[in-house]
Amino acid sequence: MAIKFELLKESKDSMARLGKITTPHGEIETPIFMPVGTRGTVKAMTPEEVKILGAQIILANTYHLYLKPGHELISEAGGLHKFMNWDYPILTDSGGFQVFSLSDLRKISEEGVEFRSHIDGSKHFIGPEKSMEIQNALGSDIMMCFDECTPYPSSYEYSKQSMEMTTRWAKRCKEYHKNTDKQGLFGIVQGGMFKDLREQSARDLVEMDFPGYAVGGLSVGEPKDLMCDLLEFTTPLLPKNKPRYLMGVGTPDYLFEAVIRGIDMADCVLPTRLARNGTVLTSRGKLVIRNAKYAKDFSKLDPECDCYACTNYSRAYIRHLFNVGEILGARLTTIHNLYFLIKLMENIREAIKEDRLLEYKEEFYKKYGYI
Repeated sequence: MAIKFELLKESKDSMARLGKITTPHGEIETPIFMPVGTRGTVKAMTPEEVKILGAQIILANTYHLYLKPGHELISEAGGLHKFMNWDYPILTDSGGFQVFSLSDLRKISEEGVEFRSHIDGSKHFIGPEKSMEIQNALGSDIMMCFDECTPYPSSYEYSKQSMEMTTRWAKRCKEYHKNTDKQGLFGIVQGGMFKDLREQSARDLVEMDFPGYAVGGLSVGEPKDLMCDLLEFTTPLLPKNKPRYLMGVGTPDYLFEAVIRGIDMADCVLPTRLARNGTVLTSRGKLVIRNAKYAKDFSKLDPECDCYACTNYSRAYIRHLFNVGEILGARLTTIHNLYFLIKLMENIREAIKEDRLLEYKEEFYKKYGYI
């Protein structure tokens, strides 16, 4: 198998665990946060800079790379790693979330989804086999099965039909997947907000014996308490000897709550998106650098941070960059936000190792302003 997982330690005070994922492009210490490089680039960053921050793996988006520049071109270039000059692991999503978010531009059938491009309106089709074809061409270390991310809220009947179709699609993905010795394929647990459907989805996917499993369809607008409850119910249904991935979470509190419930991997566009809009994550909560009160503030973004931006530049300077539209402002805040979450996960791993994760969570929450 292309992907191997080693469980190194289980927490004494929660479901958290330490692990190591081995991929064709290197090892990943878990739990891990994955920066998102949607179109083959982490926005505003060079791959070398992303490495310096401590990132061990990035995520790229099948839907966007399929539309531009096209998976055939990327394959001709030698695969996505070579195309973007990134020799660490890459995870590609299936394209399903983006396709299904085009609610006015797509038509779902058992075969897959017919949709119109958000770029030029051209007509396209992606189903399980096409998603596998694209991801095989991209050459990512970890691929995701094509699934429907059930919207919130959805009825029990819709969630059931959607989950069962996702399971049938997972079987087709597994059968079509070509490069099993070079690329690991993860199944995605669905079932909406219903525990019995989540249980059935997990059971059916585990029977297919994927090298890893994602929990999909959460953090899609439901209350945080409901997400935590469903996560706590779902992760024990998945094998202990396989990595568990919660899709689309990237705020400090959601990362803590996910890890405490047994999640090993998470990703989100939030830290880079916030950064480009002038919002930074700090040990004392969010900071909107555009605000006038920082005009003469010559301290660093976060007094506890030693990233490149904090080591070299002041709040006043970075605010100035945003106010005059200089690209460097967004680059510096992106560097900081990614470093903040990567460092947070490093600290979480250390806390698990020392059996003090819940204690560390309380310390962090008090300082950040969650409690």
